[in-house]
Amino acid sequence: MTIDLSDYEAGHRYHGHYQHDLAALQQRLDRILVAHILHGRRAVIMFEGWDAAGKGGIIQRLSAEWDPRHYEVWPISAPTAKEKAHHFLWRFRERLPDPGEIAVFDRSWYGRVLVERVEAFATEAEWRAGYDEINTFEDQLAEDGITLVKLFVHVTQKTQDKRLRDRVRDPWKRWKTGAEDFRNRARRADYLAAMAEMFVRTDRPKARWHAIDGNDKKAARIAALTIIADCLERAVPMAPPALDPDVAALAKDVLGMKVAKLL
Repeated sequence: MTIDLSDYEAGHRYHGHYQHDLAALQQRLDRILVAHILHGRRAVIMFEGWDAAGKGGIIQRLSAEWDPRHYEVWPISAPTAKEKAHHFLWRFRERLPDPGEIAVFDRSWYGRVLVERVEAFATEAEWRAGYDEINTFEDQLAEDGITLVKLFVHVTQKTQDKRLRDRVRDPWKRWKTGAEDFRNRARRADYLAAMAEMFVRTDRPKARWHAIDGNDKKAARIAALTIIADCLERAVPMAPPALDPDVAALAKDVLGMKVAKLL
């Protein structure tokens, strides 16, 4: 059953205790990153979605408690001249995480079948071939032991327009919005068609899409972080490591701690 974005437009407000629930999720995610470090696991979290859908706010809260030495956020924009000289997936392969690390992509390789398709930055032959190339790439990630979490943050035109207005009015947020946001807005129907085909062609058991209703920011953040935590926990042992007996002995001798309570 494929994803229908019209199912993610209710915009229900978050009715839980937002700050408490967010803090609990961030603590959970912190432990998940530690588990990846300890076990040398690798993960990729990938965000797609509309302009002003709230991807950046989700990513900020996702990484709030993470050790910056073990994760990287990759904001993806138009490819450079160097990147254009390679296959379109090359720049993403170059940014894959090392063991014990998590990579977060703010936009992704799906640009080939979204913006490059709609704006004719790729030929029809190129973007049509892109589906199989992307599926092969994601299969390779799985074969290499990389956990992949794919999220699409959806908002209605009404919500997007309100957020664009808010950005233009706020002198400290205007930098987030450019002329391309308005050009993309004008082609919403074309993007919706491209998204629908993208979900049909690339939502597979080893690389599932997770759609997020982004019309209420708090609800979207909790939903996205919960999905990420659930997916990552399934891929890494979550039991805390045993205390090294030598460290326990030092703690007893130097700090006067009771070893029996530590082991």
